[in-house]
Amino acid sequence: MKKTILLGTTGIAVALAMLAAGYLAGTPGIAHAEGSQQPAAAAAATLDRKQVETIVREYLLDNPEMLLEMQGALEAKQKEQQRVAHLEVIKQSKDEIFNSKFDGIVGNPDGKVTIVEFYDYNCGYCKRAQADMHALTKADPELRFVLKEFPILGPDSQKAHVVSMAFRKLMPEKYGEFHDKLLGGEGRAGEDSAIKIALELGADEAKLREAMKDPEIIDVFNKTYDLANQLSISGTPSYVVGNEVVFGALGHDVLAEKIAEAKACQANSTC
Repeated sequence: MKKTILLGTTGIAVALAMLAAGYLAGTPGIAHAEGSQQPAAAAAATLDRKQVETIVREYLLDNPEMLLEMQGALEAKQKEQQRVAHLEVIKQSKDEIFNSKFDGIVGNPDGKVTIVEFYDYNCGYCKRAQADMHALTKADPELRFVLKEFPILGPDSQKAHVVSMAFRKLMPEKYGEFHDKLLGGEGRAGEDSAIKIALELGADEAKLREAMKDPEIIDVFNKTYDLANQLSISGTPSYVVGNEVVFGALGHDVLAEKIAEAKACQANSTC
């Protein structure tokens, strides 16, 4: 964060210097009577680049709070631009985000409000956020919690998610239990650990391994990666709640607040 602020304020300072230099370089000479003293504005136009940079530097050193103010304004503007961009992506890809046939569902399948989680079975933050999902769905019978498989933490993760996708297709009624066991398990999730859990839950191994070969699984992953990129999602867990993208394991209370906002948005038809 410090590095980001430093780069941002440096850029602002450079921009100020360039703006001042450009202004002074473009300042036209002011007509004056022969023999009269040259006006100050015309004299300023003769300042060279080094003098301008010195003036800007000294001003910023005397008024450092200006950099923080400008940095804050820049971040607010970028955040709003990102929000608007996400809103458009959510609008255009609504079915893919909220109603994909390849996603698991926890809670009420017909719930009035949907929260979508992008997760990876080897994500430590996802493991800790698992309790939030259960608490939220238990407290709200109208909540539909969608689990979007997003394997980004290496080959083991992708193999675990391949098993997960195959198992959900064969035994959707037990997918929630499978998900809890694999995400909540000790050690790193991979193909072997995922298959072991699937067999414990009654899956036929031959059918499971055959389902794992379905090329559509990798196609779904690729579509999810593309969707995540459009939503600026690069880590897990990340959520889509209503018209908002929420990044990180922010905890039960923050998610509950976002869900309440989505409900109010629907009730008031402001979404």
